[in-house]
Amino acid sequence: MDLAFLDGPRPRAFAHRGGAAKGDENTAAAFARAVAMGYRYVETDVHATADGIPVVIHDARLDRLAGRPDTIADLTWADLSTIRVGGESAVPRLDEVLDAWPHLRFNIDVKSGAVVEPAVTAIQRAGAGDRVLLASFSDARLARARALAGPRVATSLGMRGVARLRLASLTGLPVRLPESVAAVQIPVRQGVIPVLTPRFLEYVHRIGREVHVWTIDDPEEMRRLLDLGVDGIMTDRVEVLRDVYSARGLWLS
Repeated sequence: MDLAFLDGPRPRAFAHRGGAAKGDENTAAAFARAVAMGYRYVETDVHATADGIPVVIHDARLDRLAGRPDTIADLTWADLSTIRVGGESAVPRLDEVLDAWPHLRFNIDVKSGAVVEPAVTAIQRAGAGDRVLLASFSDARLARARALAGPRVATSLGMRGVARLRLASLTGLPVRLPESVAAVQIPVRQGVIPVLTPRFLEYVHRIGREVHVWTIDDPEEMRRLLDLGVDGIMTDRVEVLRDVYSARGLWLS
């Protein structure tokens, strides 16, 4: 199935959390900066508040972002919206972000079971199903998201799904993936175990899926991965990835 999230040329450049190296990850300022640089894809994360509002933040707690011990799931949106960092709301709502950038594609990491349904509802209400990809380490969360969102909303694979695909690439055994799986999004290695190998990349391409790699901040590693043939790179250092792509004539701003 052709999914609209993957319209356009490869390799894709993803601003991880909008460009986390700047210190304002997953904020309106980060997304606006990435868009101004020419990024068409941003990676972000969602949690749910106590009253079921999907909000854009990586951590379950506010310690690192706002210096507070509060947990997102224990705060209502009314409480959370009063917390400011650098003069703006510390944690934006998912619907606000989707509405603010109607042409931007969002790679959304679903961070908890509680946020699956609210996130899918927000995506549907925004009419954004063709420009999001739902990701998670949890296969169960992704299965629930697929059931709610339908086959035309792109997804990736959870940890068990990636492990099964890795095994299939080694054994040659057939594997069936949900229609909505548009890409396999992986690190180069997990601890000392390689995840991305030429054989794995070739296998994923053979079954018609893309391979996106996270989170790559070193320019030499970016070049190596492009030479290997990956379909997308996620980075915190958005200027570095832009410059690497530009040097190869790959940056389309």
